[in-house]
Amino acid sequence: MSLSLRPWREADAAAVLAAFGAPEMARQADEPVDSLDAAARWITRRARDRGTGRAYAFAVSDENGTALGNAAVGAVNRNHSTGWVSYWTTPEARGKGVAAHGCAALARWAFGELGLFRLELGHRTNNPASCRVALAAGFAVEGLQRQKLSYDGVRYDVELHARLASDPVPGIRL
Repeated sequence: MSLSLRPWREADAAAVLAAFGAPEMARQADEPVDSLDAAARWITRRARDRGTGRAYAFAVSDENGTALGNAAVGAVNRNHSTGWVSYWTTPEARGKGVAAHGCAALARWAFGELGLFRLELGHRTNNPASCRVALAAGFAVEGLQRQKLSYDGVRYDVELHARLASDPVPGIRL
């Protein structure tokens, strides 16, 4: 499968809706993504964020241009050359290397185009799939943030990963 990053498009609303329809994804959105209109607003906000220079989200798409997931760098700090990485995939794309490919491609872009030096990401410790993505994309484990997140009254530990522009490039094979 040949994958690439591209800006989100209005035509991707169905893919965004499918992704946020998964129960574990619903809490990741800045507002509920429960309709095609809400998904279109999510896409519009990603374009607006790009205009601020502090956040960049890309669709991870296949050779047909179908959006299979998202790879984003936000909280871009130009003074320190840092950013915070996030990623997700549509339910159909899970377990196929889409997130790892998107995350690695995003890192190359952020180091090259944005001139960032350090990228960070975190995942709940009870999410081993997200950890596999981070490791495959070349993000080294740096530590544990105890009880950082709270969902439905439950506190979760978060494992912190980081990748530096000077780190070796991972050899992801899809």
